[in-house]
Amino acid sequence: MYRQLEIVYLLLNKKVTTAKYLADRFDVSQRTIYRDVDKLCFAGIPIYTEKGKGGGISLLPDFVLNKSLLDDQEQNEILSALKGLSSLKPGNSKNVLQKMSAIFNKPVVNWLEIDFSNWSSNNRETFEKLKTAILEHRVAEFDYFSVYGKKTMKKTRRQIEPFQLWFKSSAWYVRGYCLSKKDVRTFKITRIANLLVTDKNFTERNYRSFCNNNEYDETESREITIKLKIAPEMIHRVFDEFGEDQAIKQKDGSFIIEVTWAEDDWVYGRILSFGEHIEVLEPEHIRNNIKSKLAKNLKKY
Repeated sequence: MYRQLEIVYLLLNKKVTTAKYLADRFDVSQRTIYRDVDKLCFAGIPIYTEKGKGGGISLLPDFVLNKSLLDDQEQNEILSALKGLSSLKPGNSKNVLQKMSAIFNKPVVNWLEIDFSNWSSNNRETFEKLKTAILEHRVAEFDYFSVYGKKTMKKTRRQIEPFQLWFKSSAWYVRGYCLSKKDVRTFKITRIANLLVTDKNFTERNYRSFCNNNEYDETESREITIKLKIAPEMIHRVFDEFGEDQAIKQKDGSFIIEVTWAEDDWVYGRILSFGEHIEVLEPEHIRNNIKSKLAKNLKKY
């Protein structure tokens, strides 16, 4: 998508160019450039090719992008989406944002800022590689560290067809079709190592038919629904972390909340962070695990 937008931008300024020039600029094959031209034509951009001396790839004369294709609201939506992507720092999206802003003759509104300063450089690189694999439909291969039991980790080598980066419960995941499990799986990015974006391309599947509530990798903890009772003293955290719509206020001022989380150490840590102001009502095994953890902590004091 970024490459195709930049092709339009270049043609608006250069008037005519060649497939070889564009292929060299974007480090792709000329066949890929011609596929981009076909996609732009299909999208309604009046782009055409002309053979022979002085020929090349051109836009129809007097074509103006912001008047011919997109209304004012659509232009704002595109700039807003690109601003969101540039806040995530995904490669050249910031350059595309500036160019599209110039084409539309609109200022960029700084409506979103996302700070990944707590990410290690390795995780940031992983994020970038996975984004590339998704956009270019290339198989990703990596070592994955999964939790087995309470104290052990197991490393497996995986190959996936990635289709989405997913932020959930304060952590980043990648969702993809696992070639060994023949199903959609979700992998936590911080547990990925030795990531390789292969040259093997894949065709998109109907991922929606695979996705369900239990799509976590089978070596990960499954998602479970937990019913919590939180004391009135924690009203600020109830509204900050769960939202008013998710909290059912009781006569004594407490709140009943149902959440669906992946059962792992993070869940127990989050529950225990409420101290004496929280009670797990369901399920029973979560109650027992919390009780056991509190008993072990008590022995230390």
